[in-house]
Amino acid sequence: MPDQPPPSLLPEVFSDWFAGRGWTPRAHQLALTETALAGDSALLIAPTGGGKTLAGFLASLIELHQKPQSNSGRPALHTLYISPLKALATDVERNLNTPVAEMGLGIRIETRTGDTPQSKRQRQRANPPDILLTTPEQLALFIASDHAAEFFSDLKCVIIDEIHAIAASKRGDLLSLGLATLAEWAPACRFIGLSATVRDPGLLAEWLPTREGRETRLIRAEGGVNADIGIMVSRERIPWSGHSGRFAVPEVYEAIKASQMTLVFVNTRSQAEMLFQELWRVNEDALPIALHHGSLAREQRRKVEAAMAKGVLKGVVCTSTLDLGIDWGGVDLVIQMGAPKGAARLIQRIGRANHRMDEASRALLVPTNRFEVLECRAAEAAVEAGEIDGEPMRTGALDVLAQHIMGRACGEGFELEALYNEIRRAAPYAGIDWETYERVVDLVATGGYALTTYDRFHRIVKRDGLWRVRTARDAQQHRMNVGAIVEAQLLNVRIASFVGKKGEASGGQETRSVRGDQRAIRAGRKLGEIEEYFISTLTPGDTFLFAGEILRFLGVSELDVLVTRAKADKPAIPSYNGGKFPLTTFLADRVRHMIHDPAQWAGLPDQVREWFEIQKEKSEIPPPDHLLVETFPRANRHYLVTYPFEGRLAHQTLGMLLTRRLERAGAKPLGFVASEYAMAVWAMDDMAGVDMDGLFHPDMLGDDLEAWLDESPLMKRTFAQCAQISGMIARRLPGKEKTGRQVTFSTDLIYDVLRSHEPDHILLQAARQDAATGLLDIRRLSDMLVRIRGKIDHRALERISPFAVPVMLEIGKEPVNSESAAEAIMEEAESALIRDAMQR
Repeated sequence: MPDQPPPSLLPEVFSDWFAGRGWTPRAHQLALTETALAGDSALLIAPTGGGKTLAGFLASLIELHQKPQSNSGRPALHTLYISPLKALATDVERNLNTPVAEMGLGIRIETRTGDTPQSKRQRQRANPPDILLTTPEQLALFIASDHAAEFFSDLKCVIIDEIHAIAASKRGDLLSLGLATLAEWAPACRFIGLSATVRDPGLLAEWLPTREGRETRLIRAEGGVNADIGIMVSRERIPWSGHSGRFAVPEVYEAIKASQMTLVFVNTRSQAEMLFQELWRVNEDALPIALHHGSLAREQRRKVEAAMAKGVLKGVVCTSTLDLGIDWGGVDLVIQMGAPKGAARLIQRIGRANHRMDEASRALLVPTNRFEVLECRAAEAAVEAGEIDGEPMRTGALDVLAQHIMGRACGEGFELEALYNEIRRAAPYAGIDWETYERVVDLVATGGYALTTYDRFHRIVKRDGLWRVRTARDAQQHRMNVGAIVEAQLLNVRIASFVGKKGEASGGQETRSVRGDQRAIRAGRKLGEIEEYFISTLTPGDTFLFAGEILRFLGVSELDVLVTRAKADKPAIPSYNGGKFPLTTFLADRVRHMIHDPAQWAGLPDQVREWFEIQKEKSEIPPPDHLLVETFPRANRHYLVTYPFEGRLAHQTLGMLLTRRLERAGAKPLGFVASEYAMAVWAMDDMAGVDMDGLFHPDMLGDDLEAWLDESPLMKRTFAQCAQISGMIARRLPGKEKTGRQVTFSTDLIYDVLRSHEPDHILLQAARQDAATGLLDIRRLSDMLVRIRGKIDHRALERISPFAVPVMLEIGKEPVNSESAAEAIMEEAESALIRDAMQR
């Protein structure tokens, strides 16, 4: 690293600022700045705390300091920064304004996210800042607006932060199309990608657009310190199944108490609500502990973020909303409740502690069940070895392409061949053929052959040689529904107050009515949003946890859930469909090898090591490239349990297909259940005599899969998401919003029409592609079936094995009205299973 930067690269005011802070610009910061000032695109890979963000902006700050004139002479946007998280954009604005103010650069920096008021957005269009910090969805909205090409014509730089977290997703598909459009509108623009955790940087470099005849430069930072990772071996008994981690809460509290500021990461929003409540239950010292997740109201999230920045909090229970790039200087410990499901995700989260490149980040992993002990060990070993997992680059989704085409028609309009060439500049769509492209355009223009007679599916028309949006209402509807994330129907949770009897005057303020309640109710402060499905399981008077409080459900009025604060011993915990991470292939392979190697058992807790030893005595621990299949009788049923360690999605698909095959074999299967690690089928007849090689043959992914998909409700759900992303069905309409049931009714109707009259419709094709790569995890299941071909170890047992206990407990998780009754049922079932499995 040079003692001081080359004088020709950094102006004096920048060199003085670094010197005043006692810093020397790092080699990767200088390399990226030099590359960017030359007008070239680059991907920077640097460890957490390595100054990636400042590196990405340095060239822009230098150019703006030198006051380049826009082409038009009017104020113009110079740099567009794109973040996958709103909180990260806000954090970067705060951190970037510090050097700008201290150097007196006079540069205007603003954010634009879904939380930005409409008045501010309009002002930004008329008088753009020098640097705008935004999200992929806001870029899609820009592109779908009038005069967008003119607005971006002077753009010099686009910075994509945490690029690895977005590229291999539908959001990444949408962003890549938006970047391709910017590359057309601003030919001199450079594209800068920033990332800390990447398995294959070359693929990400190819994902970035480049100027004609140029290549994206890959810049790697040197240095960094290995993280200090520990695994909490609880004094309490480690559960056989479940993910709550309640047993470890007192020990987690002690760790929070002993640290300056702790981020406690969980994998789901429901787990965040539960854990936050449990921590407050043991919070004898009244430590300031907060809650942060994506369903909380914006004001609540901002309040927590501001308190973190001031260093006044002791701990924050959070989901992935805080695991990307944000610099909370006071955080000195990260706790991961439950297995992180991937080494890259763990590295990302660990980096929130001691956000400095040359200091070790301190992390504590808390396994919530016995198999997670192995997964945490595997993740710890992977991080120590510097090995990172990651998803391969994806083929662009066709429903996302339809949305982008509609957006281009809503904005500048497009010529068919020119847009095709532009789309192929986006890496996920580089291989799209003309016929597929035309079919997607036809989907937006007419709905496709089977739907062309329905006028409401005609959204774009050709005028004066350009394809344009048909009506202003169509454009408005598109802009209201932009995005590649389809959330379940969300309802607003609002604190209510009673203001008299129904029909009485209310002082001019709006009051609401809820079914069965004779009081007039006024809806007050919004706490956040909750899924409609969960609310449909409640009756008035029920209590549930939300935003860290116990709330009593009064009823639903329009799109608002009206509640009051309450006290209750057993409130329900909201369930969310999103937010569950699958176990990565990379970690699954490490876990399989760890299980098979007794030398690695030495570092495991005694109760886990004993579990393995008895499993080896009573059944088998298979080699890592084999598949163990156990069959045994229990309680007048017969069970088949197998342990692929391929994640819940792949196991669910395997269970669906196996039950079809077992039905044909006459085994009379009654059902199946899948966990992250295993899959169990139960039947009326003994399955020990089944040909296991034939049962697990890879050809199950042929006709069996097609037949199951044709009759599965899963395809309808997948199609519904594709229909919404493509814009064929809109949830938000001018003046109103459809409920989840209304959307489902509309999409089911269209699905049935297309299945009957146009089975090769482009949107059905998109839904099948989604199901195969996402909800079914077909690729992973296929790889597993090929790997274990001819290597199936079948053990016909007289009773349940130790390894089978966790997945058998999943069978017992039937819904009951009382939580205490549910716990009692589970405890009774667990005791009986463990007694039979572990006796020697």
